[in-house]
Amino acid sequence: MLVVLTVLLALAGAGALVLAGTGASGPTRAEPVPAAASLAPAGAGVVVAPADPVRLDISAIDVHTPLLTLGLNPDGTVEVPSLDTMPEANQAGWYDGSPTPGALGPSVILGHVDSARFGPSVFYDLAALVPGDRVEVTRTDGSTVTFQVDSVARYPKDAFPTDAVYGDIDHAGLRLITCGGEFDRAARSYKDNIVVYASAVSAGRGE
Repeated sequence: MLVVLTVLLALAGAGALVLAGTGASGPTRAEPVPAAASLAPAGAGVVVAPADPVRLDISAIDVHTPLLTLGLNPDGTVEVPSLDTMPEANQAGWYDGSPTPGALGPSVILGHVDSARFGPSVFYDLAALVPGDRVEVTRTDGSTVTFQVDSVARYPKDAFPTDAVYGDIDHAGLRLITCGGEFDRAARSYKDNIVVYASAVSAGRGE
């Protein structure tokens, strides 16, 4: 399944992996941390049965959002939340071609950094996360899976590391993706992508 997904995205090109941010400014709190500051992945110790995600909470950057479910566009690229209406423009979405958060493999959640119409969006401060920050995902089975940020990176959209983001891994991982870097006014999009890599460290049920 993951091998097929990786091939599909590779064939679709960089456009399948970018978000259509249309604002004029990017994250201001911090640049992504260098690789030397990253933590080792947490390993395969926390893996839970699949259940769809419904909510994302990242207290370090004040993100608290319901999760949309995203699929593929007709051209094979990954859907992104709509920028046309609220609250969708300010919500993150889980790509349902990836594992559910807490299951084995890299679960993928996407969100916009901002938009010309609505201003800063859900992942405006995503680049400010640092290794050790916690990310919580609530699921339909009533459980909450907590992830620890391993590293944060910025990549040019034409050099997106498809295998590293979508490829097989030996633990329950999470990828948070948005736009970043310099804003290209002519193209009305950002030149880079921000990717947060995280690993599951605990799972439990709420009261």
